[in-house]
Amino acid sequence: MRGIVAAAVVLGTFVGGAAPAMAQDVPAPQPVCKNGDSRLSELSGLVSDGERLYALNDGGTKTQVFVLDRDCKVQKVISAATDPYDPEDLARTADGTFWLSDTGDNRKRRDTVALISLTPQGKATLHRLTYPDGQHDVEALIMDRSGTPYLITKDLFGDSKVYRPTGPLASPGPTPLENVGSLQIKETSTPGGPAGSIGSMTVTGAASTADGSVVALRTYTDAYLYAVTDGDLKGALQREPVRVPLPNEKQGEALAFDPDGTLLSGGEGVGEQIRAVKGAAALAVDAAKAEGSTSGGTSAAAGEGRDSGFPYVQVGIAAIVVIGGLLLVGRLRKRRA
Repeated sequence: MRGIVAAAVVLGTFVGGAAPAMAQDVPAPQPVCKNGDSRLSELSGLVSDGERLYALNDGGTKTQVFVLDRDCKVQKVISAATDPYDPEDLARTADGTFWLSDTGDNRKRRDTVALISLTPQGKATLHRLTYPDGQHDVEALIMDRSGTPYLITKDLFGDSKVYRPTGPLASPGPTPLENVGSLQIKETSTPGGPAGSIGSMTVTGAASTADGSVVALRTYTDAYLYAVTDGDLKGALQREPVRVPLPNEKQGEALAFDPDGTLLSGGEGVGEQIRAVKGAAALAVDAAKAEGSTSGGTSAAAGEGRDSGFPYVQVGIAAIVVIGGLLLVGRLRKRRA
């Protein structure tokens, strides 16, 4: 048993890899307000227009978006009778429509997932979706500036896949999804979350600036910011991201941008804070300018049609080490016998 544990530790060491570089001048998150409303005990999605916050609660029996002031006080609730299965993230397009990502599937049992569009007046429309390769658990939604949705899977060890519809969304659908890339989110030492170091590699939310020039993904502990050039979100996710630590959130899942590029984050639990990182979007833009054309459109954190930044060679070596270690332990035991 000790040999197996030791071999597993070796494997974990190989798989972990190095985290994307963090900008030197990333400011620490500062409190904005504290969520004290029991109706938002499972804050999972967040959008901001600069004056108000729009929040999505995980779960529920009807479609709801909570409208909050900057003190986290609920001003009203926009709702519709549509009963979601497991809503996880929230986005908003330029026309004011909210998009609820009803894509949670912890047990990988759903034949279809869905996006629910919700107008400010409370009219909901269901858009069912199907994956090309089986079930996935998804907690992150990004709408690009053209209104195309991108779903990013929540997978262990950060090996996340990116999907988008093959054509216009049908209602009720389903509309097929296609895999357009993958991401490797690597382990960090940022404290927080419910799952230790694994949580630092697990994608739990996403956001986009109002003009679509910067998008962000988050794990339980960190945010990753990507500059988007000419509306090419697919290409942006192949860049090296700027990492912004979001430490000590118990279960951080919500992420949003203010219009001025401030990054907002929050997590589940009554009494938990929504926090802000000033100037976060500009960090991604500056990093992309500095990168210039030297990257060749590839990244150690994201990829498509290649090894996707995931150290498969290292994993292969690690597997050999694990097997070799187990064989050695077995031989030693035989000799002792």
